[in-house]
Amino acid sequence: MELIHESAGKKLYRDGDRLIKSFNSSYSKADILNEALNQARVEETKLHIPKLCGVEVIDGEWSIVREYIGGETLEEIMARHPDRIDECLNFFVELQISMSKERVPLLGHLRDKMHAKISASAFPATVRYDLHVRLDGLPRHTKLCHGDFQPSNVVITKDNVPYIIDWAHATQGNGSADAARTYLIFMLQKKEALAEKYLELYCEKTDTAVRYVQRILPIVACSQSVKKKPEEQEFLAKWVNVCDWQ
Repeated sequence: MELIHESAGKKLYRDGDRLIKSFNSSYSKADILNEALNQARVEETKLHIPKLCGVEVIDGEWSIVREYIGGETLEEIMARHPDRIDECLNFFVELQISMSKERVPLLGHLRDKMHAKISASAFPATVRYDLHVRLDGLPRHTKLCHGDFQPSNVVITKDNVPYIIDWAHATQGNGSADAARTYLIFMLQKKEALAEKYLELYCEKTDTAVRYVQRILPIVACSQSVKKKPEEQEFLAKWVNVCDWQ
């Protein structure tokens, strides 16, 4: 097996035509199995998804085994071709819109997940209450939501086929909430100009008011705060506390 990527608690190995995602003990068995189940369920859509091959214990660590997809991520393409950023961003948004048209009724609901995250956050009770109310006021949709949709999770093959990877956070719910999370991801990566361009393009293509997505951002920022990454907390707190609660 060839180690091709390593991040906190996870390692990715290539084993021929298989990719092995290995988790350390900081990940619960339930979360790992849930990620595998999410992937199996989204495979049934019209999207290009790497095929799940199995879940195994390899060298004492729980691992998800899936089809290896060769190619470059959209993030790598954008970094290598700065002149194509607008083209790539347009493609990225179109892919997200295609994804949101899919329905996977057995996935968990984004609304339930967000309510749980708000309740688990460290914000004062009044702030949590206001966020719960705001969340309940959103339209109830059943669109496929990725939960971590960013250019690094889109692999473009040599035949220009886009594969969407990493479905650990997949749910069904409000597509604009998924867009709000993508916007937040760009902001946390210090890609402010790209974030603004993305949001404008997404809203233009979906005929959505920018203000509507912006009103979801405090909920998404609160849910992200539960990860307790020290370098993010001050930024996220500003997003939650600066909201207009009218």
